[in-house]
Amino acid sequence: MITLDDVTLTFPDGSSRVTAVDRVSLTGKAGVLTGITGPSGSGKSSLLAIAATLIRPDSGRVIVGDVDASTLSKDDATTLRREQIGIVFQQSNLLPSLTAREQLAVMAELGGRNARRRRRQVRSRTDELLDAVGLADHADKRPAQLSGGQRQRVAIARALVHEPEVLLVDEPTSALDQERGAAIMELIAHLTHERETATLLVTHDLVHEHLLDTLVTVVDGRIVSRTVGSDAIMDDDLAHRLTEV
Repeated sequence: MITLDDVTLTFPDGSSRVTAVDRVSLTGKAGVLTGITGPSGSGKSSLLAIAATLIRPDSGRVIVGDVDASTLSKDDATTLRREQIGIVFQQSNLLPSLTAREQLAVMAELGGRNARRRRRQVRSRTDELLDAVGLADHADKRPAQLSGGQRQRVAIARALVHEPEVLLVDEPTSALDQERGAAIMELIAHLTHERETATLLVTHDLVHEHLLDTLVTVVDGRIVSRTVGSDAIMDDDLAHRLTEV
């Protein structure tokens, strides 16, 4: 599980500061796919970066499992991110010289505590994960030999190598056509439920909304509505912002 507790993030803007994330509280539960949507510049990516411990918020807490990441040193936050958080970016960011199997296996070479033990575990899991994302027959292919959707599948499998509690996904369908995008979204939903990860997924494409367990809408850095199943909850003080976008 991951909990963002009243987090705020600002950036310098000349002599003042601009607020990117404004007192957001959000919980991602195990086995639940939570979508985060909103207009460009609304703070979605900043929110995901905070959840990933890539950026420390000005205030508030980020709790991964039972660990308050806000209190960790940079080194300890890196270890937490490596062991408990899987990240899938908009682009697959695969290493061009490595096969699909090697893309996953290299995760075991990142060092840190128990690196040798993790290396053995990861090597035993690469084929299982590639099979889980439908690429068992493409394990020895390099990125140039794979389609865009297949490369994204490798990236998802790579993010799951260390069996993270939390999976963070940023616009996974942005570079794909509708058919491949739908397949990727269906895969993420399936893996979230099957492996019981707490998944936060940033998306503009609400054609796949039916695959989400929860949908959060962000405007001007604040959550303005949450939809759980078919039930929408609107923040009355912020609802008017939606009509202004």
